[in-house]
Parts: sequence; structure tokens; C-alpha cells
Amino acid sequence: MSTASLRLAQVTGDNLDAACAISVRADQQHLVSPVVKSLAEAYVHPTAAWPRLVLDGDRAVGFVMAFFDVAWDDDPHDVRSGLWRLNIAAAEQGKGYGRFAVLAVAQEVRRRGAKHAYVTYHPGPDGPEGFYAGLGFRRTGESSGGQAVAALAL
Repeated sequence: MSTASLRLAQVTGDNLDAACAISVRADQQHLVSPVVKSLAEAYVHPTAAWPRLVLDGDRAVGFVMAFFDVAWDDDPHDVRSGLWRLNIAAAEQGKGYGRFAVLAVAQEVRRRGAKHAYVTYHPGPDGPEGFYAGLGFRRTGESSGGQAVAALAL
């Protein structure tokens, strides 16, 4: 994989089927919602959601959705941005696509002026904590809907 061939692309009518076809491994399906649910959430929250396909050349290998400027726990003074969803196709995992997607989201969060990027994830031995920690995310001690919260200093 050459990182020069990697990019994020807006989900459109032309690539919608490719986006919806992305599925994580069977043992990960309890950890992350399917892409179709993410797209429905993006439709319902259009000002906060930023859904993107992860492309290697023209081939869809994953899906990532960021959120921007969302009030945390309904506190208007605690506004956050970060990673909402990450789905890397089962056959494409372990190739650096997830790393690329998360760092691209962090770059977009930084470009929009935030000092931290946040992520929530399923805690426990089968969850992605090690992956996010390896990218520099540190647990905040908070939780959201049973999910651990971590932040990456930008």
C-alpha cells in the first residue's frame, strides 16, 4: 500500500453501494455499527456528521465518520470534535487504512481549530483501545453510553 494512493472521499450516489458494502470482521460487529446506520445518522445530523469513504486509488477499503462542534453532555461550553465511526473492510484490516483514516480525521479537526480530537469505543480486551492508544489517544476517564472516551492532543 502506498500512502500516496490513499484519500478520503465524500459519500455520493455514485459510491453509496461501495460504502454500504463495507463490513468489518464478524468478531468485530458488536463493536461498531454498520455503515448504513452511520449514513442514516449523518442524514439526521447533517451539520455535525462528516461521513467519508476511505479509498485506495478508486477502491473503497473503509468508511470513517467524524463529528464537529458537538456539545458534550449537553454542556454548551464543552464543544468537541473527533471520530464518530471507523469501519475498515474485513479483508483490508492490518494494512494501515485505519491509521490513515484516523489521522486524516485528526488533521481535519485541527484544521477546523480544535486542540483535541475525541473518540469513544468499546472498552475491554476485544475492543480497539490498543489501536487508538498507539495513535496517541489517551483515556479521559469519562464514558458515554458505556463507551470509553479518549482524546488526542493536536
